[in-house]
Amino acid sequence: MSDHLEIRCPKLGGEVTFAYCLVEGGDLPCARTIVCWQHYFPVEAHLRAKLTSEQWDRCFSQTPKEKMVSLVELIEAAKKRQQEDS
Repeated sequence: MSDHLEIRCPKLGGEVTFAYCLVEGGDLPCARTIVCWQHYFPVEAHLRAKLTSEQWDRCFSQTPKEKMVSLVELIEAAKKRQQEDS
């Protein structure tokens, strides 16, 4: 399985690689990874083999955040990365 596979991200609105989806949540995959990639390969089995049960629960057992909260968090994370790169 290649981390370089690309699909359109419904969250961001553009093309992203599977590798990006694996780290979108910092140390966790994006919570939508299974939904987005399930038609391309057995992504749930892949993630269950890769993540600890604690990571799995933190990522996939939580109620999704409101869209506005997610957008604000993404903006803040981007600002922080930009400041660290400067």
